[in-house]
Amino acid sequence: MSQNKPKLDHKLAAENRKARHQYFIEDSLEAGIMLQGSEVKSLREGKANIAESYASVEDGELWLINSYIPEFSQAKAAAFSHDARRRRKLLVHRRELARLHQAVGREGMTMVPLKLYFDARGRAKLEIGLAKGKKLSDKRDTEKKRDWEREKSRLLRDR
Repeated sequence: MSQNKPKLDHKLAAENRKARHQYFIEDSLEAGIMLQGSEVKSLREGKANIAESYASVEDGELWLINSYIPEFSQAKAAAFSHDARRRRKLLVHRRELARLHQAVGREGMTMVPLKLYFDARGRAKLEIGLAKGKKLSDKRDTEKKRDWEREKSRLLRDR
């Protein structure tokens, strides 16, 4: 008998590439996301955008705000479509929610979505980063370090 093993890789639906440039990512965690059927199908097409979105704790729940998941192209009826910029509830444990709320309130951090993907079981997950904003000089320093590492690897490779 052959057993079907789940894939270990994740299918990436959207990524916030600007986040690591604009913020120092202190910590990250994985959260589930509540989606409608047409949103899941649209995510599988890979047309979502989370670059301008953020997460917020409101009324004891975690919400993803301003994320863009376009309407599914084959969902003709209004009953099956969804609002592209609606707020989506994120699913985390109470302790994680309390820790996030405390970090945002006390330490002046923000919650930035990093990746939206499907895990090995086919469930939509969102990787949230607990982040502090970078100043312009910090961004320049990061860019200088990255350029130097790239140049150093070129020099070693050409040697």
